[in-house]
Amino acid sequence: MDYKSSGVDIDAGNEVVQRVKRLARDTFTPGVLSDIGAFGGLFQPSFDGMKEPVLVASADGVGTKLKVGFLAGKHNTVGRDLVNHCVNDILVQGASPLFFLDYLATGRLSPDISAAVIEGVAVGCRENNCALLGGETAEMPGFYADGEYDLAGFIVGAVDRTRLVDGKRIKPGDLLIGLPSSGLHTNGYSLARRILFDVNGLSVDSVVDTVEPSVKIGDLLLRPHRSYLKPIRSLLAAESNGHPGLVKGLAHITGGGLTDNVPRVLPKGTSVKINRSAWVVPPLFRMLQKSGNVSNEEMFRTFNMGIGLIVFCEPAHLDEVRVRLEEVGETDWWVVGQVTTGEGSVEYV
Repeated sequence: MDYKSSGVDIDAGNEVVQRVKRLARDTFTPGVLSDIGAFGGLFQPSFDGMKEPVLVASADGVGTKLKVGFLAGKHNTVGRDLVNHCVNDILVQGASPLFFLDYLATGRLSPDISAAVIEGVAVGCRENNCALLGGETAEMPGFYADGEYDLAGFIVGAVDRTRLVDGKRIKPGDLLIGLPSSGLHTNGYSLARRILFDVNGLSVDSVVDTVEPSVKIGDLLLRPHRSYLKPIRSLLAAESNGHPGLVKGLAHITGGGLTDNVPRVLPKGTSVKINRSAWVVPPLFRMLQKSGNVSNEEMFRTFNMGIGLIVFCEPAHLDEVRVRLEEVGETDWWVVGQVTTGEGSVEYV
């Protein structure tokens, strides 16, 4: 017997590494000191302009959105989901990304599928000026079903301590600005798949004209998670009343929706009121709610409902926020609520 007969193909793994090297090199920034394939990635950061640099790190996965990719046979977008999700997670504390690492695990390694997945990771890294510094591809026969894999990512960024965004300056009267999502992003897919595929009997090739004419359900569900780095960088660069940035707080609307993510940045003694009529919930979410008979409460705790990021700012700064967002092409956004006194709750009105 040999290793290959037990399900692990070392030659296929080496082929994946060679493909990944070519993809990763296109993402390398000046701080990268190593190549893909070393035991550890080397990165020499430049903290020019930072008085007290702080590293910010995060890790996440894509969740059961991967199942949709398996069904559609489309694997080159989930990597962008992964990178953008992680970028947003450190962005809400004011950090810009430095480097990224991925972990891809599968039962039987397919060089073509693995390369397609990492291609998406590389695209996401290039779009966010983030180096793909390394990662791991694991072949574990018997652990994953044939044709399936799992994907996780790890990001490190940096911010000057004086420009950390921690929500401590948020106070009653401040506004909540909602930036639109591109779809479900990377959350709520277990419920969405059950409603669409199990209850309604649709497939990834089905088209629902009332949701989006001529667009397959699979393509709708696989739209990449947005990165908010470009518009938020513009806001963070501004000065307001001696404090860095027009932004007092940021919330990435992921698992838990608006209901659970907004309170994560609220200081003690504050709550928020969110006006559900301030924006039009996209058709996909409305279709999921109606055909799945899902309550409003459950929808707003499971899905982003069309809002991927919340920005907290003072009412007096709203015009400057508008100008800066429009300068970078962010024209669709809404004032969706206001901060009140309270104990960290979200009230929908």
